[in-house]
Order: sequence, then C-alpha cells, then structure tokens
Amino acid sequence: MPEEMKVDNGKSSVAADELKTKESSAGYAEAGFGNVSPDTIPDGGWRAWGVVLGVWIFQFVTFGYTNAFGVYNDFYVREYLTDFESSQTSWIGSVQLLFLLSCGLFSGRAFDAGHFRKVMLGGSVLLVFCLFMLSITHPGQYYQVFLSHGLGFGLAAGITFVPGLAVISHWFRKRRPIAIGIATSGSAAGGFIHPIMLNALFHGPLGFHNGVRVSAGFCAGLLIVALLLVKTRLPPSQKPHNTLTSLKLFSREPSYVATTLGTVLLLTGLYYPFFFVQLNAIQHGLDRTFAFYTIAIVNGTGILGRVSINFLVHRLGVFNLVIFCTCTCSILIFCTLAVDDVPGTVIFSILFGYFSSAYIGLLAPMLGSLATNDKEIGARMGICFTVWADL
Repeated sequence: MPEEMKVDNGKSSVAADELKTKESSAGYAEAGFGNVSPDTIPDGGWRAWGVVLGVWIFQFVTFGYTNAFGVYNDFYVREYLTDFESSQTSWIGSVQLLFLLSCGLFSGRAFDAGHFRKVMLGGSVLLVFCLFMLSITHPGQYYQVFLSHGLGFGLAAGITFVPGLAVISHWFRKRRPIAIGIATSGSAAGGFIHPIMLNALFHGPLGFHNGVRVSAGFCAGLLIVALLLVKTRLPPSQKPHNTLTSLKLFSREPSYVATTLGTVLLLTGLYYPFFFVQLNAIQHGLDRTFAFYTIAIVNGTGILGRVSINFLVHRLGVFNLVIFCTCTCSILIFCTLAVDDVPGTVIFSILFGYFSSAYIGLLAPMLGSLATNDKEIGARMGICFTVWADL
C-alpha cells in the first residue's frame, strides 16, 4: 500500500508539472508571445539575428552619429558658431552624450515593464525631428543648435540606447557577448560612415543646412527598417521594480557598485579623442582632407574591435578584457601630447579606435554578467550609465 501511494504521488507530481507547463505556455501565448518558454533561449536563427541587425542599425544611427560629433564641432568652431570657443561648442556634444546614456535610467525600466515598441518608435521620431530642426537653425545662434543637436538629439538617442541592447538578452544566452558585440559595432560603423558623408555634404555644393536634411532623411529610412526588425520575445516583468527600488537593491551589491564607479571614471575621459581628433589635426597644420578622415579611421577600426573582442569573453573573462582595454586606452591618451604629424595621428587613431571600441563593446556583457536574471539587465545598464552621465 505505501508503495502504491508513492507511485500515485509520483504520477500526480508529474501531472501537476505538465499542467503547470501547459498553463505557463498558454499564458505566454495569450500575452502574444506564441508558444515560447521563458527558459528556452533560441541563441540563433533568422529571427534572432534579425533582431541583432535591427539593433545594429539603431546603434549606427544613434551612437554612431554621436561618434561623428567631431565633424560638427569642427564646423561649428570654424564656420557656424565663430563667436564661441571650442570649449563652448563641445558642450553640445557633451550634453548629447549625457542624455544618450542617462535616459537609460527610465527607458531601461520602460523596457522591463513591456513598453519596448513605444519607446523605440518615440525615440526614432524625435531623432529625425531634431535633425530637421537643426537644418533650419541660423549661424551664430548657439541656443538653437544646442536645443536641437545637443538636448533633443541626445534625448532621442538615449531613449532607444539601453532597450536596444537589452532586447538581445531575449534571444541569446551563450552567444550573447558575440551578438552584443556585433550589434554595438553599428555605432563604430556609423562613426565611420557619418563623418565621411557629413564632411562631403557640409563642404560640398549642398552646404550645411541641406546636408543635414539629407543626413536626416538617410537616418529616417534606416530607422524604419530597424523598427521592422526589432522585437521582444518574453513577456514583461509582472511586478517591475521602480527606479528607486532597483537603485537600493543594486547598491547593496559590492560588485555592481565597484563596476559602476569604474565605468564612471573610464567613460569620463574616453570620448575626448572622438570630439577633438579632427580639430586637433587641423590646428597642427595637417592636410585638411586627411583631417576629415581621422574620425572615420578611429571609428572604422572600432568595428573590428567591438566584434573581435567579444569572441574572447568566454575564454578570458569579460572583466580581464575590460582591464586590458582600458589600460591601453589610458596610455594612448597620454600619447596624444606627442602626436603632431600624419603618421602619428594615423597610428593613434587606429589603436585608440580599436581598444576604445572594444571596451564599449564589453560594457553590456560586463553589466549583464552581474544580473541575477535577464529581466533586470535593462535597469542595471540604465542606472550605471545614468550615474556616469550625471557625474
């Protein structure tokens, strides 16, 4: 009799598990996610890689455009905002980068709460609108440029940045570092293409205003394609933490706090070459045509850096790679004091472009490795980037 009871209990337990699984699958189906289980990550397939391509395009248009700010800064200082110093015009790029990263505090939580589609669509529309507003600004009107190019564009790019990276966690687990590396290489590709295109437009027959309009139309077309490709796979958190609760929870983890503080210190000095490499080349008397390609060189080598470094994450460890890349970038930044000719500028641009982009490509895997589950990755990334941007 006891043995029969054990058998019956075992069958009841199996039946209960099967019923629970069916109810869970039905719940996901009702939520619009088909017959996918939250515990089954595809780690590949055309749909998953399609999402990576969509995020790549978003990175190309948003972060890639920010990486090309050196072209705008050079044009502002020498032709468009001549009454202002480079230290003043650089505030436009600084504020743009501030909002690009700090908006993740809110957009990351919105992603966790299931508002991914609305966030990405809203950010895309705002970005194109701000570029068209930049195209109707007047020379010497600093506030017009600041509002459209610094504040507006930065806010639009920031809204899409963290959700775009976080959605990859819905589709990849073992291959996640590689997928994120490929996706983030879009910003380096954008930083390679945008400077060449913008320099040709601004200094060609179209001029600044029409050039910005052409650039805005180009970005709008790409964003439409990206919106058709990106898609979440898992349902939102049933009870997502609010921002304050998440901050209190994560602040109790020494590893997360140390990683956030380290990221703050590193990113504070990392973007100096991106903003000033073209202007510095011109001020040192180097050929102007060559100077126009310096930013493209920095970002072009960054494409290789962001992709290749992530293949080594599982073998060498993400934190070991971060330490190596950041130490190399620190040495290279000090080397700029001695760079005043074409060969030195080329060597610096290649090396700094590779290792700085490699570090940026490791940020998402590094922060994601500290998460206890995939549904809090967006919040962890948002808080980390916001702390840096606000400081």
